[in-house]
Amino acid sequence: MSNTMEYKGYIGSVEFSPEDRLFFGKVQGVQALISYEGQSVDELIADFQGAVDDYLALCEQEHVLPEKAYKGSFNVRISPELHRRAAIWASSHQTTLNKVIIETVLIAMLHEITISCSQNLSFADPAHTGKLYVAVFCI
Repeated sequence: MSNTMEYKGYIGSVEFSPEDRLFFGKVQGVQALISYEGQSVDELIADFQGAVDDYLALCEQEHVLPEKAYKGSFNVRISPELHRRAAIWASSHQTTLNKVIIETVLIAMLHEITISCSQNLSFADPAHTGKLYVAVFCI
């Protein structure tokens, strides 16, 4: 079972309250509070889609651009020492700190696949372009 759903590029959480016997959630990755609920899965999906549509209509009515979820940039809070060490490591490997973070996030996400599928994982940059290529082979 997935605990998220997507509509028009917006990701919504899916939660359940046993006390209230109610599904509920909110749109993730935006500052605006866009929430929804339903007593059944169908009601939850309909209310989620309605909430997104209402948000987009309100933005249009007020002549403001709707927020885009997950724009591709975020702040990472780490200790100054780790920041310094990571920047030095990136520089000594002729790459950027941004690329190090991207590769680290990809590795962390793919690690779960590796364990659950008993996969072989390989990373390569054959043309030394700074682009990371990932090969995954499920057994």
